[in-house]
Amino acid sequence: MSGLDGLYQELILDHSKHPHGKGLAGEEGRSAISHQRNPICGDEVSLRVRLDEDGERIRDVTWEGAGCSISQASASMLSVLVADAAEDHGGMPRARATALIGGFREALRSRGAIELDEETFADAAALSGVGRYTARVKCAMLAWVALEDALARA
Repeated sequence: MSGLDGLYQELILDHSKHPHGKGLAGEEGRSAISHQRNPICGDEVSLRVRLDEDGERIRDVTWEGAGCSISQASASMLSVLVADAAEDHGGMPRARATALIGGFREALRSRGAIELDEETFADAAALSGVGRYTARVKCAMLAWVALEDALARA
């Protein structure tokens, strides 16, 4: 295992043990919730997205879930990514969230051929290697699919 792979594993474990955004926020303003389950392994996540008044920017993402360290870390990393955009720019634009979800999906389905950019995906870039393990891709995608679904409902 390379030093970078070890660092990425530590980052995944840290997010799993000390998750960000865990605990569903209340229904305040414009929001939607999505519950997703991986029938293969039993991982599940309920994710709430809260939007600004116009519905164009994501204010925050909160979640509850149970499952493996990859699914829990991925939800935590997604929550931080959205929170950082909200802090820096008053919310993450829907279009940016949609693009991130698409890029994340493409990288994970590439079987490791596409690496996630750390500047774009922050800590979630540590999940790039998950694509080499097809059985784990759904674990990493669970929260991202929940966000995609919640945005469609909002």
